[in-house]
Amino acid sequence: MEHLKQYLTADVLVCPLRPVERFRDLHRNEVADLFLAAQRVGTAVEKHFQGTSLTFSVQDGPEAGQTVKHVHIHVLPRKAGDFRRNDSIYDELQKHDKEKEDSPALWRSEEEMAAEAAALRGYLQ
Repeated sequence: MEHLKQYLTADVLVCPLRPVERFRDLHRNEVADLFLAAQRVGTAVEKHFQGTSLTFSVQDGPEAGQTVKHVHIHVLPRKAGDFRRNDSIYDELQKHDKEKEDSPALWRSEEEMAAEAAALRGYLQ
């Protein structure tokens, strides 16, 4: 799980301005805006975390692993050899979402998240 924590620490969510539960509920222009924003954020995340690739993940509905009831794209930086089998990241994310480890007591502090947001914002200027 330590291996996965480095990815969850670097995991950035991109959300549409209008909160909707399912991807199908977005208007066409919102879909375009959401993915254009994910593209820009992905570039910043890859640079900031010294990645060489990105995983973009959308879990749409509970059977797909959606645990938060609003559309969002996970943007995760990736590096060569970060997982023995490339798609294992999805298995690990799914396990993590089901564990008690994902509790507010273990989340990063507001200060840590604000500092990271400020650093990432610098790439978007």
